Amino acid sequence: MDVIHPGLQQYSEDHSTAEDALLQKVNRDTHAHVLMPRMLSGQLQGRVLSMISHMIRPQAILEIGTYTGYATLCLAEGLATGGKIVTLDINEELEDRVRRHFKESGKESAIDYRIGNAVKLIPSLTDTFDLVFIDADKENYSTYFDLIFDKLKVGGFILADNVLWSGKVLDAKPDKDTRAIMAFNRKVQNDPRVENVLLPIRDGIMLIRKVSL
Repeated sequence: MDVIHPGLQQYSEDHSTAEDALLQKVNRDTHAHVLMPRMLSGQLQGRVLSMISHMIRPQAILEIGTYTGYATLCLAEGLATGGKIVTLDINEELEDRVRRHFKESGKESAIDYRIGNAVKLIPSLTDTFDLVFIDADKENYSTYFDLIFDKLKVGGFILADNVLWSGKVLDAKPDKDTRAIMAFNRKVQNDPRVENVLLPIRDGIMLIRKVSL
């Protein structure tokens, strides 16, 4: 998933703020007990998410894809006073573990964790969001973008993870998930309502700013 040289990745991590004790615990627990631990954001990406959240100081964040809650906790670090993060995930088997992490963080009251299909849950949300993080099934990235766009304030930001898809976006014969990611990247690039930059961090993050309705 990392698209830069492992040595440069390590150097970057060594020169970035370290994980706090809880994030280290979530990281270890995920790798020890949860399937597909590479899905976890990890230190470098987590610090990027935290930094962006601190820069925006969002009142409301939407996260699509909670996994074990690592990125949720990173994003929540930058919430404005009284702010909240709504995080959606379809995997009910992880719910107890994730809720323990949130409770231990002391931010439980600011985290609205919902289990279900995000395609069905998003239309029921009534909040206007300052920041959206998309990190779920790749096939639905374009659908998520369409569903959340009107719920994002003008000047708000979308972050989409895995947009380089382990470098597979360069494959001559891409597979289904890769084609979905490539279609999403084209969609964003050609949308006149946004400004965007693709950051080659870890597995690629698309940073998108909504500039018009």
